[in-house]
Amino acid sequence: MFLSFLKQYRSPLGGRMGGRRCPLYLLLLFLLTSCVSEEEYENTPMGNLEALWTMIDEHYCFLDYKSQSIGLDWNAVHVKYRGRIDNGMTSAQLFEVLSEMLAELCDGHVNLYAAHDIGRNWSWYEDYPPNFYEDLQDRYLGKDYKIAASICYRILDDNIGYITCSSFSTGLGEGNLDEVFYALRACDGLIVDVRNNGGGDLTNAEKLAQRFTNERRLVGYISHKTGKGHNDFSSPEAQYLEPSEGVRWQKKSVVLTNRQCYSATNTFIRDMKYCPLVTILGDQTGGGSGLPFSSEIPKGWLVRFSACPMFDANMNHIEFGIQPDVKVALTDEDHVRGVDTLIEAAREMLAH
Repeated sequence: MFLSFLKQYRSPLGGRMGGRRCPLYLLLLFLLTSCVSEEEYENTPMGNLEALWTMIDEHYCFLDYKSQSIGLDWNAVHVKYRGRIDNGMTSAQLFEVLSEMLAELCDGHVNLYAAHDIGRNWSWYEDYPPNFYEDLQDRYLGKDYKIAASICYRILDDNIGYITCSSFSTGLGEGNLDEVFYALRACDGLIVDVRNNGGGDLTNAEKLAQRFTNERRLVGYISHKTGKGHNDFSSPEAQYLEPSEGVRWQKKSVVLTNRQCYSATNTFIRDMKYCPLVTILGDQTGGGSGLPFSSEIPKGWLVRFSACPMFDANMNHIEFGIQPDVKVALTDEDHVRGVDTLIEAAREMLAH
C-alpha cells in the first residue's frame, strides 16, 4: 500500500499546518509509512474495507477516547460494515459504505477522497445553530474597514476595536500584526471574531495568540502514536505559547466563537484561554484536535485521519471542542433587526 507523504496539515475548509511541531510531525509520517505499508490487501471491495478498517484500528489516535466518550466500538463497526460488502458492488456503492464507516468516528479530520466525491463527517457544526451570519458581520465592518493579510479590522463607534479572521490558511506576517495592533492601540477594548474559521496553518494561529501574553505560558500537550495498540502513545510533550516580540495587546479582549471554529482555530481558542484579560464568548468550538496524516487504500482513494492527539494544559481532550467562558447565542430577533447578539454582548462586557 502506498502512503501519500503529505507535509501539509489540511483543515476541513483548506489550509495547512505550520512549523510548531513540524519536524516531529514529519518524523511521525516517516515512521507511519512503514507501519501502514506492512500488509498488502487485494483491490476488491472486501480488500479495501479490510485495509481501511485496519489502518484506522492501528493508527487512528482517538479510538480509546471515543470508546469512553461516545461509546464507539470499532470491532462492532467492523462486523457491521463487512456485512454490507458485496464483491459485485460498484465503486460508487463501495465509496458510500466506506465513507459511512469512517463517519462512525465523528471526526471532521477523517476523510475519504475519490475522483467523484469526498467522504466526510461535518456533524461537528451541521447539527448546531450557526451563531454567525455574514450579512451581520458586514454591517459591523462597514465599507471602510482595513485589511491586513487574513485580518479585517476597524474601530467601532464606541471605541472598541473589531478584528475578524475567517481563516488561518492565508499567511499572517508579524508586520501585518504589528500594524493592526498599533492602529487599534487607543481602543478601550478589542473583539477578535474567529467564528466560521475552519482552521488552516497552526503557525498563523499561534502568531495571533502570541499578541495577548507578556510571558511564556503552558497551553497544552501533544502525544504521538508509537504502536498499533489503541493506547500506544509517546509521553505527552508540553506546548508553550511564547510572547510575541512585536506589538502586544495590553487591555481587555473578547474572542467570539461558534461551532465552525475547528482544527487550528480550536487550538487558537485553547491557547487564548490561558492569556490574561481574554474572555471567550459564544458557543462551544467544533473541535478537531488530532493532527492528521494521509494514506491510500488499494482502490487508490486517499484517506486522511487523525494521528496525534492534542490536549489542554490540564491534559483534557479538546477533540470535541472547547466551552466558552460566557455562552451567548445569536437570537432570531436580533438577526431580523440587523444586530449580532454576540458582538453586542462583547461590547457590553468591554464597556465595563
